[in-house]
Amino acid sequence: MSIINKAAAIGGGVIGAGWVARLLLNGIDVSIFDPDPEASRKVSEVMKGARRAYKQMVPGGLPKEGKLIFAKTIAEAVADADFIQESVPERLDLKHKVLAEIDTHAPANAIVGSSTSGIKPTDMQVAMKKHPERLVVGHPFNPVYLLPLVEIVGGDQTFPEAIEVAKEIYASIGMKPVVIRKEIEAFVGDRLLEAAWREALWLIKDGICTVEELDDIMRYGFGLRWAQMGMFQVYRVAGGEAGMRHFMAQFGPCLKWPWTKLMDVPEFNDELVDLIATQSDDQAHGLSIRELEKIRDDNLVAIMDALSKQNKGKGWGAGALHKDYTRQLAKLAAKKPVASKAAERARTAKPVKKAEKPKKKKKG
Repeated sequence: MSIINKAAAIGGGVIGAGWVARLLLNGIDVSIFDPDPEASRKVSEVMKGARRAYKQMVPGGLPKEGKLIFAKTIAEAVADADFIQESVPERLDLKHKVLAEIDTHAPANAIVGSSTSGIKPTDMQVAMKKHPERLVVGHPFNPVYLLPLVEIVGGDQTFPEAIEVAKEIYASIGMKPVVIRKEIEAFVGDRLLEAAWREALWLIKDGICTVEELDDIMRYGFGLRWAQMGMFQVYRVAGGEAGMRHFMAQFGPCLKWPWTKLMDVPEFNDELVDLIATQSDDQAHGLSIRELEKIRDDNLVAIMDALSKQNKGKGWGAGALHKDYTRQLAKLAAKKPVASKAAERARTAKPVKKAEKPKKKKKG
């Protein structure tokens, strides 16, 4: 059950609209601000896809959808929100401007999450003069309304209590929050994706394969394994009865072999862009982006549903979370939600100051 009474979304692009969809479909009212004159249409398109996917997940009926309000200003959007998700473009100057305005007008106890893909929260907090302690990175993955992972990262000024409340908030809307232990650019997910992306660019540029062939290698091979185990558990199994130690002993020497161009980057010029874009157009076989989104969503629902039936019906990995989430949505659809103790705590808690470090005793 959600612990959010009212949410605000700042930015209605692909990610921002995905947050809006997940929140609304959990029965939460959302106030959104986006200066783009096409924002309403774009959010509406994402909502169509999200509703379609959720009807597949919970055929018995969904909770009453939250109310969506398009605010004229950031101040209006965040005025009475207890959870705010910022999803503006990846420019630090723009983040500073938007977060400063959110900080000025949002209630003191509202948690502020940023969807940034790689900017450190410490670098964003400097713009928040009132309550920088309530900012966390809440980095999702597209489509936000279906993929459950959210990376939570705190900055130098973030209170530990804010991270805990953020974890509760994201978990309450069916997500899998993972707190990143140390603050680094691009966090964990995008660090891994960037490594694979760099290598992929070389493979295409050097004519080793086409974009479709590379994608086939991922989706017909290790992508299926990663969907339900992840890298390290997959390699543990690959080590046979001796497990991870045997795998590392066997394949550890490969790290010194010339298997990667990871530390080098191909020149990102018009020729490379044209090559990849043309091959990508061919790969799509005339399907529009909206048609590809429907195919993607259908596949994700089917994969998570299949995983939810594994492990003797308990579910495995994302499937176990999916099983719990669809049950939660069904319960919300069956009865009117009652505010939880966590919701009351999040709404009424006062900002807690960090404990002062004990002063060092003078020698002598």
